[in-house]
Amino acid sequence: MTEKTKRLIQRVIEKRKQKYAGIHLIVEFWNGKIIEDPDKIKQILIEAAKRAKNIPLEVTIHKFSPQGITGVVLLQESHIAIHTWPEINYVAIDIFTCGEKSMPHKALAYLKKVFEPKRVKIQKIKRGKIKR
Repeated sequence: MTEKTKRLIQRVIEKRKQKYAGIHLIVEFWNGKIIEDPDKIKQILIEAAKRAKNIPLEVTIHKFSPQGITGVVLLQESHIAIHTWPEINYVAIDIFTCGEKSMPHKALAYLKKVFEPKRVKIQKIKRGKIKR
């Protein structure tokens, strides 16, 4: 194979590997476990971040009365947020991460294991397309 052909193949491969600033997973869980314990939610968010190879910076949890929780773990690489609606057995999750080492799907797999949803909807958004 000539050097010119090798360079052409390399350019085609590079074009296919589109780069983005981050990946944002918007996730809905239906009919799984609902966890109303703020301390447990905090632990779950931190573990999800670690499984995604992210660095947690801060965690904020708010428990609503009579039910429901909103929690956010601020990451060095962005954030993971959770919102629960026990009255309709629904959990909404955002996993937005950036960086080449980040693995948002590992966080999602862990959260699925914890909440055991019967139905899952996932939207994947590639954010911040990097121009070459």
